[in-house]
Amino acid sequence: MSRKTCGFTLLEVLIALAILAGVITTVVVSFNRHLSLATEDRETTTALLLARAKLDQPDFLTTTTSSGNFAPDFPEFVWKREETVSEIPTLKRYQLTVSWNEGRRSLQLVLYGN
Repeated sequence: MSRKTCGFTLLEVLIALAILAGVITTVVVSFNRHLSLATEDRETTTALLLARAKLDQPDFLTTTTSSGNFAPDFPEFVWKREETVSEIPTLKRYQLTVSWNEGRRSLQLVLYGN
């Protein structure tokens, strides 16, 4: 007497489901990681462009204000200017720090002027 097989065994179905679950988990984790990297890159680029715009303001070196934010468009980004003496006696060193994510992330740009 011979038996005909017309389907998958339970073991074959379970193995296929386990492989499928592993692949789906890997894809979801990879997608989330790349999404967070894209968000970090967007925030860093925004901070850099805001810092460059602040440095390009004509009164940046002469104003008495040494901190603030970029409201109303970007209130979550704050800036701070520090003035120090540079290695060259006739120049001052201006450091602009832009912070976001409640100070957890930041970048600094340096400008030399009189």
